[in-house]
Amino acid sequence: MSRIITIIALLLCFPSIRAQDTAPEINPTATYTNSKGEEETSEEYSGPAPLKARFQANPSNTDGWSEYYEWRFTKEGESGPQEPYLIRYEQDTEYTFTDSGSHRIVCYAIFTQGNDTIAFTDEYWNDVGPLRVTISESKLDMPNAFSPNGDGINDIYKAKEGYQSLVEFHAIIFNRWGQKIYEWDDPDGGWDGTHHGQDARQGVYFVDVKAKGADGRKYHIRRDVNLLRGYTENTNATPADN
Repeated sequence: MSRIITIIALLLCFPSIRAQDTAPEINPTATYTNSKGEEETSEEYSGPAPLKARFQANPSNTDGWSEYYEWRFTKEGESGPQEPYLIRYEQDTEYTFTDSGSHRIVCYAIFTQGNDTIAFTDEYWNDVGPLRVTISESKLDMPNAFSPNGDGINDIYKAKEGYQSLVEFHAIIFNRWGQKIYEWDDPDGGWDGTHHGQDARQGVYFVDVKAKGADGRKYHIRRDVNLLRGYTENTNATPADN
């Protein structure tokens, strides 16, 4: 009984302790999934587009309180944050980033109970710092040769490694007579050197690629593609790098 009396006395003498224990709080987090399906949770993320993101307010101690949430997405320019280009009114939200640059994300949360109001707005975010996403500029290049001989090296004709921030992509392979052989829409995909289930003949083909980057840059790459079945890893030249 003496212990209960002591706890009640502490709460009466120090009401701030009681308020701190029961007042609503938020703990915003962000989880990102890149184009390869890799997931990461962090306050700051930098990488290529498209980038899927899931933002969660993670409120606590909200029983009996009315809740209001406002996720604000802004881009940062030379003069600092701009006006929000997107506002979402929900506790948790998802968004796919497709524009290059630095994005600033904050969650305004307001809790009311009778005449009491607890707000997490500008003052809160100026103290803890925003969630931040930086989307890199786009890059794309296509090789002029590949060797689908089953040695596991350069067997697929595809975009060169290092491509990034592509929000649109479409490639078509033609033979020397202009007939469509193969097409694909994923820069991670490519042509394995077959046509209707049969190995295509060694020789010169043609690729036509149209793509768009997160920075608005448009790509239209048209070039010869040398299919080299006799090429092996012991050959000195690396045709895909030409």
